[in-house]
Amino acid sequence: MSVLPEPSATGFRDDIALDAYSRIVTAVAAHLTPHVAALQVTDASGRGGAGSAVVVPGDRLMLTNAHVVGRARRGRAVFSDGGEADVDVVGADPLSDLAVVRARGETPSPAELGDAAALRVGQLVVAVGNPLGLAGSVTAGVVSGLGRSLPTRDGRTARVVEDVIQTDAALNPGNSGGALADSAGRVVGVNTAVAGWGLGLAVPVNDTTRRIVAALTRDGRVRRAYLGLVSTPAPLPAPLAERTGRRRGLRVVDVVAGSPADRAGLKAGDLVLEAGRQPVAEAQSLQRLLFDEAIGRPLPVTVYRRGAMVDVITVPTELTGG
Repeated sequence: MSVLPEPSATGFRDDIALDAYSRIVTAVAAHLTPHVAALQVTDASGRGGAGSAVVVPGDRLMLTNAHVVGRARRGRAVFSDGGEADVDVVGADPLSDLAVVRARGETPSPAELGDAAALRVGQLVVAVGNPLGLAGSVTAGVVSGLGRSLPTRDGRTARVVEDVIQTDAALNPGNSGGALADSAGRVVGVNTAVAGWGLGLAVPVNDTTRRIVAALTRDGRVRRAYLGLVSTPAPLPAPLAERTGRRRGLRVVDVVAGSPADRAGLKAGDLVLEAGRQPVAEAQSLQRLLFDEAIGRPLPVTVYRRGAMVDVITVPTELTGG
């Protein structure tokens, strides 16, 4: 005997065919698709790029990837309702792979931004893009990893985007710059790369991202302070965890020769506990301190080295490309 429900005239009963998972995905897709545009840009040499962009709070602003806009200064956005608008590139930041564009005409209302810090591995996420010719491309999956790293480059300057979201929601190149949303339809990431078969990455929407977007909108670029250390999250030894009441810090993997960190005496193997008198437990804790206001100013750093607490004073310089 079949266990399937009796079909109705239009298929199986909607309340069964649309299970909880499907209802969430369809609701998020319907809510978010109007806020995601197909974006096409052309630079001065005539070379073009294409991807997606998300309407965000601000004066006709949209958020996309830096690699989508490249060196272009203008382009055109096409929305799911057929509306179109010429856009100007306000600013691009290759080191975070984020860019802000502004429409010259009207845009749909902005999407709601969430906070990637609240994500958990296994949580449902929905990727919404608007590749040209494939309006309203929607895929769903789960957060398959958090705290991943994405290498980026601007000229000779290389950097790693920290706390990248890894998802098994299928992505294609046209989805770059599109939205990664949670089950409430809040944008928690900007889809940035196809990392491999069945694997996608998204730049998280968090406090650091908001600062980058604000800087791009205000100044057209992001000024960063530079320390010159490479670190990774690491657990604190049990006695130190009990003593400090903390569980994690940042293990220094490498120190660039001649950098501010090197001049201050930081060494590979140090376990960073505090920076700027604030606890440091993940890469974002340190990165949020390294913006323009930190350039040229003393930044105290406390590390745990060979069983002892060591305090050093670093003086970050400005990160420059080339």
